[in-house]
Amino acid sequence: MRVYLNERIAVFHRPHPEKEMDKAAVKSLRNYLLEAGIEP
Repeated sequence: MRVYLNERIAVFHRPHPEKEMDKAAVKSLRNYLLEAGIEP
């Protein structure tokens, strides 16, 4: 899945067969959001 947010592009793979993300994917997503200016 390609995401474009605040002029930042990231590509994430959809988890399968489960619907949960693993820890590495969550860390990658958090870093992407921080770089895009979104803070949790």
